[in-house]
Amino acid sequence: MSALKLWLENNPAFFIMTTAVLGLVVGSFLNVVIHRLPLMLERTWKRQCREHMDGEPVENDPPGPIFNLVRPRSQCPHCGHTIAAHQNIPVLSFVFLKGRCAACGQRIAWRYPFVELLTAILSVTVVWHFGATSASAAALLLTWALIALAVIDFETQLLPDAVTLPLIWIGLLVNLYPNSLFTPLRSAVIGAVAGYLFLWLVFHGFRLLTGKEGMGYGDFKLFAAFGAWLGWQDLPLIIVLASLVGAVTGIAMIVVLGRDRQLPIPFGPFLCAAAWIALLWGNDITRFYLQFARITA
Repeated sequence: MSALKLWLENNPAFFIMTTAVLGLVVGSFLNVVIHRLPLMLERTWKRQCREHMDGEPVENDPPGPIFNLVRPRSQCPHCGHTIAAHQNIPVLSFVFLKGRCAACGQRIAWRYPFVELLTAILSVTVVWHFGATSASAAALLLTWALIALAVIDFETQLLPDAVTLPLIWIGLLVNLYPNSLFTPLRSAVIGAVAGYLFLWLVFHGFRLLTGKEGMGYGDFKLFAAFGAWLGWQDLPLIIVLASLVGAVTGIAMIVVLGRDRQLPIPFGPFLCAAAWIALLWGNDITRFYLQFARITA
């Protein structure tokens, strides 16, 4: 393993190119997750509601076509055309097809190449920052999960438990003593508890004051996952960054785009962006702030 690490460090161009290609491939899979996971949850909820209302056991449902993250093969959402392998190459297929389905000619959403390119760029940034280390591998996993969660929440206002809850446990595992990758285990455990309780208190305080729900329970679990990965010390930085960017974005959407101020804006994407920044540069940002505060005091 050390020999492989040394070889990768001595061949940075190959390391970066391999990571970029891996990011494109993973980004293509993340598009599947982003599209299908909310649909899978919706089907499950409908089946559970029908069972509750009608008393009809789920196992008595007539068998339907398999629908999960693997099957069926990718299809055009407009005409149902099964996408061939050569039509499913990340980014390149979108360019060659000129952004349209090969069968029906309907436009392919820009989200697909955007997620693929974003995943490649962020993956390269992560390995450039952490190098050929176990921390880099763990940070890649977190980065990919954050991309999926951010886009799902932006499109559907859902933060699926199938992603957020495993992130909490994985965050605690990667910080097990004595090989803590990002923060000591004690800090990770406190961070997971504090992350959930903080947004839980904000949620109920806001509801008592306004009679409205300002966020969902998925945000609590997501913030708990950040605490498990990065420790309680980074939680203030994440919430401040997310709140600032969210407020600026919300105001811009209302003023510039004329968005109805009553329409909710998902908070998850801003939390994900802030946590990714804290993952790479949290210590530097905190150190800079403390030095600035000391100078201006």
